[in-house]
Amino acid sequence: MEEFSAGSGLSALAERDSTITKERLLLSGLTHSAPAAPMQLSRQTSITPGLRYKNLGKSGLRVSNIGLATWSTFSSGVTEEQAEQIIVLAVDSGINVFDLSEAYSGPRAEIELGRILTRRAWKRSSYIVTTKIYWSTRSDERGLSRKHIIESVKSSLTRLQLSYIDVVIVHKSDPMCPMEEIVRAMHYCISQGWAMYWGTARWSPVEVMEAYTNCRQFNCVTPIVEQTEYHMFCREKTELYMPELYNKIGVGLMAWSPVSIGMPQGKEDATAQLFARASFRNKYSSFSWTEDETVNKESYSWMKDRIQPEESRRQTERIRELNALAERLGCTLSQLIIAWCLKNESVQCLLLGATTVDQLYESIQSLQLVPKLNTNMMTEIERILENKPTRPPMISTLALR
Repeated sequence: MEEFSAGSGLSALAERDSTITKERLLLSGLTHSAPAAPMQLSRQTSITPGLRYKNLGKSGLRVSNIGLATWSTFSSGVTEEQAEQIIVLAVDSGINVFDLSEAYSGPRAEIELGRILTRRAWKRSSYIVTTKIYWSTRSDERGLSRKHIIESVKSSLTRLQLSYIDVVIVHKSDPMCPMEEIVRAMHYCISQGWAMYWGTARWSPVEVMEAYTNCRQFNCVTPIVEQTEYHMFCREKTELYMPELYNKIGVGLMAWSPVSIGMPQGKEDATAQLFARASFRNKYSSFSWTEDETVNKESYSWMKDRIQPEESRRQTERIRELNALAERLGCTLSQLIIAWCLKNESVQCLLLGATTVDQLYESIQSLQLVPKLNTNMMTEIERILENKPTRPPMISTLALR
């Protein structure tokens, strides 16, 4: 990847080759007009500036602060050759986390990633694969029974052509299944060597704490990560409750957002509509986009009635103000949103997605925007958003008597 050359001016760039990079322009903060000749992106293989490695939760597993979510990478519109190019760029950039799920594109993601990893023959210790145990009320495998968990893990191993999975994530809690059965099944998979760690996705803080308590009670391996949605318009769970879970029981945070995984196509109206739609959800849960939107599109009919014109207008205005702020910083709106998410120290790994190499390359450059988000810039963003979450006031039971 190409590093920024901070402090380089327009004259310095002119003395070099005619190839000018977006990164140099971004760091130098140039306000001059672009040269008449069209700019071309040049890439060099080197350490990606801004890439850091953190412990996932309070485990010893070191993950890059950005990972690759494979929803869009292995979607129907992307060929296997294009997907392999994206995977190779991620590895060359220092990304070592690959997130998979049957909810994204069925078994295709695991099958194709397994083929790519086999062809490339990368050292197994150099990358981390996370996959999900997914269940749906409309599928044959319903709930989180011991049978379904073990069969799902073994099937994933076969599709990935791996001897073990680094982190198995349980996608959605199952209120109909005893928590003891879930944690004992996950402990069994780890004891068999099929997985190294396990975590959760779309679980409430109460459910995560219940799983931890059961693990301690029955001497099972505890979860190390919760995967949740986090962006400028979905903040409460990540900012109020996840730091507490980390400090108390060591559960880390792997975050994603509709923008970071590449869902909007860069259009301002589409981004505003996406966030407006995502603002109406359960308190702690986030959408399973494939299950709730692609499979059953009628499920959003009730939501259209709840989105008031006034709320939609205010949301669009906020997006426009953020877009103007991004232009001042010399970046795109998507890059600003990704950098803002990375600014939160509680986010140990932010999942990125892409359908093209250029899209992933652009998202990775958001790492170099993080230092520019100083106190004044973050204050201005808070002024635009006006949605900083706060804990509800404590209620005294004595006062209620």
